[in-house]
Amino acid sequence: MATKKLLPLAAMEKIMRAAGASRVSEDAKSALKEVLEDIGQEIAAKANQLALHSGRKTIKASDIKLAAKE
Repeated sequence: MATKKLLPLAAMEKIMRAAGASRVSEDAKSALKEVLEDIGQEIAAKANQLALHSGRKTIKASDIKLAAKE
């Protein structure tokens, strides 16, 4: 199953190591990547709706922060 590479696996490993993991499997990196991409897409869609509701085409940082709180 080939997916678009939106987030690099190396970044997933860095996140998990920063959280205290001493070793990280390839499956764990892929799983975190998938989860974060899904969450990111949901937040981006909500932020887009907020921008459109405000009469803008541009998503601002405040839209992302508000969408992430919901």
